[in-house]
Amino acid sequence: MKQSIFARVAQLAKANLNAVLDSAEDPQKMLDQMVRDYSNNIREAEAAIAQTIGNLRMAEDDHKRAIDDAHSWGNKAIAASRKADEFRAAGNSDADKFDALARLALQRQMTAETTAKAQTPGLAAQNEVVDKLKSGLDQMRGKLGELTAKRNELVNRARVAATQSQVNDALKALDTGDPASAIGRYEENIRRQEATVRGQQELAASSLDAQFDSLEDLGEQTEVEARLAALKSMDRKALD
Repeated sequence: MKQSIFARVAQLAKANLNAVLDSAEDPQKMLDQMVRDYSNNIREAEAAIAQTIGNLRMAEDDHKRAIDDAHSWGNKAIAASRKADEFRAAGNSDADKFDALARLALQRQMTAETTAKAQTPGLAAQNEVVDKLKSGLDQMRGKLGELTAKRNELVNRARVAATQSQVNDALKALDTGDPASAIGRYEENIRRQEATVRGQQELAASSLDAQFDSLEDLGEQTEVEARLAALKSMDRKALD
């Protein structure tokens, strides 16, 4: 169980995020799913590692108890041995009984020392496993932070791109239905109408000028005829 959790931690921690995103049809959905998967795996790993650490602490407590027992039985053996020596020096027959107690305490001390010694390699191995699991869990947490940041970046970029697309669409709509363009065309029509009016005015003015020119020509002809009549009249009078 612990090994499978550790293998999962290592596999997820070594995942090539860029390769996964490049192959995804919808990177944002892929990131959302990966964030959920990582979060779930982290919770499972935390529970498993907490249990492993708990087992390690129990083993450490047992090891410490064995060491403490060895030390305690050693002190009891010393006390019993000293008491036996005192009784023996005093000629007390209980001396052998305390020597027997000292031997029993020494046997218990040796048993506790053997137990503590046997536990040492297992404790070292368990501590190594726990350290690796913690390291893998830290990598997972770092990868989760990277995924979350990547996901947020992607969402923001998608929003910016969508907004820019809307702006571009609006600009295209302005190009095809620009009010200024319509006003410009209307102004051009008015200019044409104004030019037509000026043309008509010029034509009218030209016609009026022609009429005045005709009048001037007629007046000049009348003057010529009058002078001619006067000349003729003078000539007739001279002949008379």
